[in-house]
Amino acid sequence: MEFIDLKAQQNLIREKIEDNIKKVLDHGKYIMGPEVFELEEKLSNYVGIKHAISCSSGTDALLMSLMAYDIGPGDYVITTPFTFISTAEVVALLGAKPVFIDIDENTYNISPQKIREFLNNPVDPANGKEINHKNIKGIIAVDIFGLPADYEKINNIAKEYNMFVIEDAAQSFGAEFKGRKACSLSDIGCTSFFPSKPLGCYGDGGMIFTDNDDLAEILRSIRVHGKGKDKYDNIRPGINGRLDTIQAAILLAKFEIFPEEIEKRQEVAQRYSEALSEKFYLQEIPEGYKSARALYSIRPKKNNRGYYLNLLKENNIPSAIYYPKPLHLQKAFAYLGYRQGYLVVSEECSENIFSIPFCPYIDKTVQYHVLRCLLNDKSL
Repeated sequence: MEFIDLKAQQNLIREKIEDNIKKVLDHGKYIMGPEVFELEEKLSNYVGIKHAISCSSGTDALLMSLMAYDIGPGDYVITTPFTFISTAEVVALLGAKPVFIDIDENTYNISPQKIREFLNNPVDPANGKEINHKNIKGIIAVDIFGLPADYEKINNIAKEYNMFVIEDAAQSFGAEFKGRKACSLSDIGCTSFFPSKPLGCYGDGGMIFTDNDDLAEILRSIRVHGKGKDKYDNIRPGINGRLDTIQAAILLAKFEIFPEEIEKRQEVAQRYSEALSEKFYLQEIPEGYKSARALYSIRPKKNNRGYYLNLLKENNIPSAIYYPKPLHLQKAFAYLGYRQGYLVVSEECSENIFSIPFCPYIDKTVQYHVLRCLLNDKSL
């Protein structure tokens, strides 16, 4: 049994993938070839955003976005501790400070209420000093497990304090928030094409979405070493952030079946949810939201995660923990001054949550095997 069965998808479209790769081999434009621009156009139309700027990874999508806003030393960027390190790492790499805000206990996304509470009394935990609001430049909200954050409230707070908002949609491409697609919900939307993501390639890749013409121009420059009119006319520091043409070709093949896969993810999640809701806390999907269901994560109501992980292991069922330690307690961010007990919801969630096998193509018999194990119900 696979935790995420990528082979099942590949078997469906193997011929199309190979055909697309062959076209790249034939034309030989391996960097910024025609498939890259075709993918950008298709995904911008799908999301409903004017500009789609492909890049080398979801991490670089976030890094480039912060660079476009000139984030650097002395700046603060608000984000969540309940996510992969990339979200806060890019802030630190530019010399700015991440500000970790606790999550909502039901959705696991950053809490708008707690953002506002912090802004009412913005104190740096490292030195206990008040932070000037002018130095708090933006918010990176994460759409955890594929569920969009509450961008209506987050965007309103940001507007009030003159901050930008970046949507970290690494797990949520294909999701929706009140009729709008993920990656269109803030000033900039960033997604990842890591193989296990809802739309994943066979390597690393990412995409940035924005309706802002000026930001799009800057991002395209940053993507290629800060170039201006030509390759050797560099007008700003940038990175080597291009998406390989072969990865774009693979994504084009996968995108043909992507909308159908999003619907299949809903069906698989629904079967899990109907069976597990009594014994486990499930991520709440509020009305008007549609999750891309990148992962299916659960919390035992008796806080006995170890028991279930051992049970799954004994039955040869793979599992994973996203995320075992919140970012504010990790060594990489010790200098920020956070301590155990500072962000209680994130800490409790990390201590109890775990993920079970999930993908659009999981066989029903496999899914019921997982449920029989978790519920000790042989009738399933």
